[in-house]
Amino acid sequence: MPAPGGAKMRALAEVMATGSQAASYLMGALVLAAAGLAAVWSLQIADIAGWAFDVLGAGFIGLLTLLVLATVYCLVQLRRARGDGEAADFWFVAGVQLASGVATLALTYTLFGISIGIGSLAGQPLTPDTVQGIIRGLTASFSLAFMTTVVGLPLSAALRTVLVVVHGKQRLHTRSVVLPRKV
Repeated sequence: MPAPGGAKMRALAEVMATGSQAASYLMGALVLAAAGLAAVWSLQIADIAGWAFDVLGAGFIGLLTLLVLATVYCLVQLRRARGDGEAADFWFVAGVQLASGVATLALTYTLFGISIGIGSLAGQPLTPDTVQGIIRGLTASFSLAFMTTVVGLPLSAALRTVLVVVHGKQRLHTRSVVLPRKV
C-alpha cells in the first residue's frame, strides 16, 4: 500500500521541479539580455537595472516578471507533454493567454502613464514660469507610458512565437498519419 499523501508529494515535487526549471530559464535569459545590453550600450548592469526601475517602475517589472515566469512554466510543461495531445494543447493555450497578458499589462501601464500625465495638468496653473516644470513632469509620465509598451509588446510577441513554434513542432512529430514525401 502506498504511503498516505505520496501522490500529493509527487505532484508537488513535479510542480517544484518545473517551476525551478522555468525560473532557471528566465534568469538565464535575463543574464544574457543584461550582458547584451551592457555590451551594446557600454553600460554597467547596475546602470541598466537602475534605469529600468526608474523608467518602468517596480510594479510593472514585478507583474511582468510573474507573467513571463508563468508563461515559461507553461512552455516547460508543454515540452514535457510530448505525445499527450490534450495536455500539450492545454499548456499551449494557457501559455498563449499568459503571453497575451504581457501585452495587456504593457498597454494598461501605457494608459496609466498617460492618465498620470494628464491628471497632473489639472491641478497646476499654466504660466510661463511653470511651463518647464510641467513639461518635465509630463515627460516622466509619458516615458513610463511608452517604455512599458516598447518593452511589453515585443516580449509578448516573442513569447507567443516560441509557444506556437514549439507546439507546432510537437504536433508535426505526433501526427498519426504520415504523409508521403514528394520527390
